[in-house]
Amino acid sequence: MQRPPFVLTRPGMRNTSVIFASPHSGRDYHAGFLQRAALDTQAIRSSEDAFVDRLFDMAPVHGAPFLSAGAPRAFVDLNRASDELDPALIEGVRRVAHSPRIASGLGVIPRVVANGRPIYRGKISYDEAQARIAGFWRPYHDMLQTLIEESHSLFDEAILIDCHSMPHEALENVGPAGGPRPDVVIGDRFGAAASATVVERIESAFSATGLRVVRNMPFAGAYITQHYGRPSRRQHAVQIEIDRALYMNERTIQPAAGFHAFRKLIESVVAEISAIGRPDEIRVAAE
Repeated sequence: MQRPPFVLTRPGMRNTSVIFASPHSGRDYHAGFLQRAALDTQAIRSSEDAFVDRLFDMAPVHGAPFLSAGAPRAFVDLNRASDELDPALIEGVRRVAHSPRIASGLGVIPRVVANGRPIYRGKISYDEAQARIAGFWRPYHDMLQTLIEESHSLFDEAILIDCHSMPHEALENVGPAGGPRPDVVIGDRFGAAASATVVERIESAFSATGLRVVRNMPFAGAYITQHYGRPSRRQHAVQIEIDRALYMNERTIQPAAGFHAFRKLIESVVAEISAIGRPDEIRVAAE
C-alpha cells in the first residue's frame, strides 16, 4: 500500500500569499527500509529535521497552508533535484559533471546521513530510486507548485517559507570568535531567491522574539529556494534553518523540556510572516 507522500493542512480561509513547507521532517520509516539499512533507527534519524513540522503546524490558523513531507530525508531528499542521482549508490547511473552534493552522498536518494555514515550495505537499483522519486518526490513538488500557483491567482504573489533545522555543531564557526552563535539562518541564495523587502520582514519577525539571526552562512538554500525563488516574477522562496538545540535533545531525538514554549515563540514569528503576504501588506512591499 502506497504511503502518503505528504501532509497538507489548509486554512479555513486562505488570506495570505505565504506558504509554509517542511521537506525534511518526514518520519515514516517503514520496516522494509529499516531492515535494509546498515544503521539503527536512532542513527538513521540523525539527518531528519525532527519536529520542525510541529513547530510550524499552526500556520493554517494564521491563514497560510502548511505542507510537510511524509517520507524521511534518508529515504528521499525533497530538497534536491530529481536528477541528482548518486552513481556510488544507484546501479546503472553514469557519472556526470562534478556535484559536491552527490559526491558527499547527499543526492536525491541519500547514500549517507549526518557525519557521512553510510545508510546501505550496497547499492540500490535504478528502478527503486525512480519509484521513490515518482511516489514521493514528484507528488510533493506537484503540490508545492499548485500552492504557489494558487497564491499567484489569489494574491498576485507567492512567498514560500522552506522550514528546516540545523545541528548545533553546524554553527561552531559562525559569527565573531568568542561571540554568541546565531539561532536562525535565513537563506535567500544571496538575494537571488527573494526580494530584499521580503527577507528583511522575515528577519525582523525572528529578531523581534530575541532570536539571533544571520543570512546565508552557512546555509544559503538548496534546490527548493533555487528552483522556486523568482523574485522578478513576485515569487519568493526563503529557507529557514533553526538551531535544533533550542527545542530538542539532538542525542535522543526527543523534544526538550522547553519545546512548547519555543513553539509558542515560533507561532508569533509565523503570525508576523503570514501578515507579509496579506493583500494590504503586499502593496506596501511592492512600493
